[in-house]
Amino acid sequence: MIDPAAHTAEIEAWRAERYAALQRETGWLTLAGLGWLKPGPNRVGTAADVDVRLPDGPSHVGTITVTETGARADGGFLHAGEPTRDLDLVTDAAGEPTQLEVGALRMCLIERGGRLAVRTWDLASPAREAFDGIDHWAIDRRWRLEARFEKTPGRTLTVPDVLGFVEEEASPGDVVFRLDGVEHRLQALPSGPSGEMWLVFGDVTNGHETYGGGRFLYTDAPDGDGRVIVDFNRAYNPPCVFSPFATCPLPWPSNRLAVRVEAGEQAYGSEMLL
Repeated sequence: MIDPAAHTAEIEAWRAERYAALQRETGWLTLAGLGWLKPGPNRVGTAADVDVRLPDGPSHVGTITVTETGARADGGFLHAGEPTRDLDLVTDAAGEPTQLEVGALRMCLIERGGRLAVRTWDLASPAREAFDGIDHWAIDRRWRLEARFEKTPGRTLTVPDVLGFVEEEASPGDVVFRLDGVEHRLQALPSGPSGEMWLVFGDVTNGHETYGGGRFLYTDAPDGDGRVIVDFNRAYNPPCVFSPFATCPLPWPSNRLAVRVEAGEQAYGSEMLL
């Protein structure tokens, strides 16, 4: 069993890293736009007649053209400080997405449900400046659980998101644990090359103390005996809590726990309900 002081230090260090990630230039606190693209040319800017409306900047910046094989940008965008000229764009589904710049704005292409969209960050976001932490339950070792991992080879899950899309996702297996003598299980999604797992879960606090759309939690890979630590002190808010322009998966019925998980992050601001 982990030493209480070491456990507290571990969670506090994790929390500091999380806050730093939220406050980075392209973190969730600066997310300021999401514009869906149609096939062919899409005009980008702040004017009323554009296809993708930016929160700030020139009336007409340039064009992002969607083709059968990808997308490219042209016009007043910068990439790595240089003007774009028919620049082929990498989406987040294909690797590290190509970042475009317009003043204090940063943009890239994301793919969701087979559709492309422009994601925009504003480096001058007031939310970034105003951030001073997230309410959370006191760190409690009772919520650091030793679980077992049960493999489910070939299983695919239907995962809904906050936009109404669904994605078919491969699932490596179930994480099974006990609370107050009762067994619970969560269907896991993969999160790393070494077998790390991502848990998208709901519980009875959702819509009250916590966000109505559930919370997220990552685990390390199971050990050779199938044991894995599930520490709900690390349960955290999905990006949709911080911006209406995020695309968050939601817990599906099998991952809604019929218990109160009084650990980890609580609701942020007024974002209690989905």
